[in-house]
Amino acid sequence: MSRASSGAGISAAALPGSLLLEDSTTGLSLRVHEGIAIIAYDQPGSPVNTLNSRVAPVFEQFFLRIEQDAAIVAAVLVSTKVDSWIAGADIEELQRLTAPVDGERLSRGGQLLLDRLAALKKPVIAAIHGAALGGGLEVALACHHRIITDHAKTVLALPEVQLGLIPGAGGTQRLPRTVGLQVALDLILTGKNVRARKALQMGLAHELVHPAILLDVAMHRARQLAHGDRSAVRERDHGLAERLLEENSVGRAIIFRKARESVLKKTRGHYPAPLAALEVIERGYQESFAAGLLEEAKRFGELAVSPECRQLAYLFFATTSLKKDTGLPAGMSVTQHPVRKLGVLGAGFMGAGITTVAVQAGTVVRLKDGTIERLAAGVKAVRDVVRERLKKRQITRVQFDDTMSLVGGTVDYRGFANVDLVIEAVFEDIDVKHQVLREVEEAAPSAIFASNTSTIPIRDIARAARRPENVLGMHFFSPVHRMPLLEIIVTPETSAETTATAVAYGKQLGKTVIVVQDGAGFYVNRILAPYLNECGRMVDEGASIDEVDKALVQFGFPVGPFTLLDEVGLDIAGKSGPIMEAAFGPRMQPSATLRAVIASGRLGRKTRKGFYRYDADGTRQGVDESIYAMTPSGARRRPLSVEEIQQRAVLPMLNEAVRCLDEGIIRSPRDGDIGAVFGIGFPPFRGGPFRLLDTMGLENVVAQLDALHARFPGRFEAAKLLRARADRQQPFHP
Repeated sequence: MSRASSGAGISAAALPGSLLLEDSTTGLSLRVHEGIAIIAYDQPGSPVNTLNSRVAPVFEQFFLRIEQDAAIVAAVLVSTKVDSWIAGADIEELQRLTAPVDGERLSRGGQLLLDRLAALKKPVIAAIHGAALGGGLEVALACHHRIITDHAKTVLALPEVQLGLIPGAGGTQRLPRTVGLQVALDLILTGKNVRARKALQMGLAHELVHPAILLDVAMHRARQLAHGDRSAVRERDHGLAERLLEENSVGRAIIFRKARESVLKKTRGHYPAPLAALEVIERGYQESFAAGLLEEAKRFGELAVSPECRQLAYLFFATTSLKKDTGLPAGMSVTQHPVRKLGVLGAGFMGAGITTVAVQAGTVVRLKDGTIERLAAGVKAVRDVVRERLKKRQITRVQFDDTMSLVGGTVDYRGFANVDLVIEAVFEDIDVKHQVLREVEEAAPSAIFASNTSTIPIRDIARAARRPENVLGMHFFSPVHRMPLLEIIVTPETSAETTATAVAYGKQLGKTVIVVQDGAGFYVNRILAPYLNECGRMVDEGASIDEVDKALVQFGFPVGPFTLLDEVGLDIAGKSGPIMEAAFGPRMQPSATLRAVIASGRLGRKTRKGFYRYDADGTRQGVDESIYAMTPSGARRRPLSVEEIQQRAVLPMLNEAVRCLDEGIIRSPRDGDIGAVFGIGFPPFRGGPFRLLDTMGLENVVAQLDALHARFPGRFEAAKLLRARADRQQPFHP
């Protein structure tokens, strides 16, 4: 008789056996059924289970009872949460640490607890349905047998590096000894999720079962193992390449060297956690498991109070709070209408991208374009992205077919009558957008109309609407299936129901959503504009294109400004520049170099000609030095210091972010930080524009802006709100 419903986890009411011990403060309970102890975790007041200092003594008590009670022969560890096992450590508790020694002590406590679990003479089975992340996976690794469910919600990972940390409860030592060194390094250094079937394949799990029989199988396996029957235990296959490399010191030295080179290439030294993880794992191999644990605790303590960890944890909390944000003022509640069917206008790059994320979220999509050829190209683009997931075995063939069946193409408005939301991604021309808006209001009278424009104010588009309350902006970022941010742009006429529906649907698509008020450039592109313009002006003055790019990558951006322009497309920059200048005056005027390059007809990588040269395959070959002849300073270059480049490029972006807050374009510093980090790759380890301002000190920033304003009048004048807060010594974040 199964005790769990498919995809719903293990119900507390369905747990068999008599209750022996229970702790109401932690939600941990111990019951026994036919000699098997069932440890169940259901943390009160939380949708997920986390590990904190309160659960350790309770686990200790349970382990002692299991060890001493002769009637108990084995144990099973389960969660009674829906679709979640143990989601890691309590991040709020980590944020309260004030010194490295506190973090080291916390780590040692976790290590000793899991050492105790691993040393139990009676087998303990981890019965996992849902997320087993961070400390949760470390608990599972300390168990003697791991059974996981074949379900989309079941993911395993050690994501600590994404918070500026390393695993702190033995994960750096147990994972390599479980799945092999190379696989473990890949998981620990990236924090990537592992799906159920992949986990079984790599030896991270011993068995894969349907959710409905998880507890039954776990209890049966516990009895078998208790009686010495290991016939069902699947041992991991150590391949020849793994044995040759990992089972000798020379091979391991090669692995660690290559891993270190890869980490430095990706992080550029900005993130200390991956390097610390490497050193801790290496210590465990060079000396002993125990030595590795001591080093893990020491480095965990240091990282837990590092600036990088603080900023990354802030971003974690900020994104978590946004998941609960309806996009409406506090206390306002309206009906959110479900979006079951979506209309997308334009099958180009953005339209196809929006369609891709929509069908992968289970939405029926009606994709429209003017010609069969463009429509076919758009559907192919959708298919290519979904097929890539099939190739990586993230989905099955049946799921691939089901996903693609949700896309329907049309060259007219047939099939639009019952759509709930229409997103237009047509040519950036106000007349074209007015035309499609009028057509949509005829074809889909009750639908919300959203524009994906990145340049045209939404209120200008809404002037053509009979129902302006149904009009807003949904600004996706390119490429849509990879970029996490979605800007929802509202006008004074946009209704609360329309806003709430769009926000809810954006979350359904898996996006991090911020709501911004209408205005030229909205938020993300508005703060990007002065950054790009100033970089262009430095080239006007004689700086080299590649030295500006390198300096900003060194600051922490994923790519430099000129690389970004080439990737996005200079035609798009050409459209947005005049709009920004018209709205904000000379301080937003594009540089002479940028204007000249755009006028020359260069479009960037897509035409293999931009600020850089590209070969036939689109691979970058180097700076196109013929551009320098287009600059006011001519072919001669005048080097600028890295510090000046970074200061002149970044400070206008921070200043503009403050103006957006002052004008109500963004609702809070939190939204401003998230928008910059997730929208344009603002360095996450710096926390976002407002966190960086606080870190630098507002008075110091104002002084730097004043000095630049004296040199370059009109572009660096400190925002009024920034100066006022500096005078009051009032940071943007408490």
